[in-house]
Amino acid sequence: MNRRNIIKGLGGGMMASFFHNELFAFSDSKFRIGACDWSINNTGNLGAMEMARRIGLDGVQVSLGSAENNMHLRQKEVQQAYKALADIFKVGFTGLGIGELNNIPYKSDDRTDEWVSDSIDVAKALGIKVILLAFFYNGDLKNDSKGQEVVIKKFRQVAPKAERLGITLGIESWLSAEEHMHIIDAVGSEAVKCYYDVANSNHMGYDIYKEIRWLGKQNQICEFHFKENGSLLGKGKVDFAEVRRCIDEIGYTGCIQIEGAVPEGKSMFESYLQNNEFVRGLMK
Repeated sequence: MNRRNIIKGLGGGMMASFFHNELFAFSDSKFRIGACDWSINNTGNLGAMEMARRIGLDGVQVSLGSAENNMHLRQKEVQQAYKALADIFKVGFTGLGIGELNNIPYKSDDRTDEWVSDSIDVAKALGIKVILLAFFYNGDLKNDSKGQEVVIKKFRQVAPKAERLGITLGIESWLSAEEHMHIIDAVGSEAVKCYYDVANSNHMGYDIYKEIRWLGKQNQICEFHFKENGSLLGKGKVDFAEVRRCIDEIGYTGCIQIEGAVPEGKSMFESYLQNNEFVRGLMK
């Protein structure tokens, strides 16, 4: 899976698609705009890199993998393939996520201990600073004090490694800001913070603007998902202009990941062209 073989494997169609798209770099911005690979129809797939380029993103929040492929991004060959495509398409890695924790929970399955620990090495190898750990569906922590205690113990064990390598582990869940802080305080490590998804928290009825300010002023937000369910960004329930004001107030700089935000009946690609344009205008 070296660079030459990857380029050969791309084929004329993909390269033509790349060279016929007029795209721009935004390296001078204090924000990097990416998208989750699962939101651009390429979960754990190398095709996410070309798709990000076609959309005009700065990078991709890539998946570590699945139980089925044994978290394949842990393999050096797979990492090299992603790096080669990042170089070809001039896009970066804006994040790393372990979405499989929704199905195989960190709170109850010992396999996940190795996944989380190894993800820190993967993040370091790809130049990624934040790892998203998902706590939904089977992994839900809401109203699960026992599950939270298990997660706290596991974070205490793995956090020193993350600290040593300069990587942050981000908790994304249905929990409120105060509930996130309970876990963060109990762990007691700067390597564990809240991964803030504006749509999820809004769906739960939380005052997201108050939460962002409260968490952010304590430096406890590691990254953001800009998301809507069933609407384009700026056309749904979240007041993104107010989110931007919150971000300015807390002094956040870094990656903004676009997730979801595809209306019913609308193509992902067309939706993400518009979502990217919206975020560019908002964060300029």
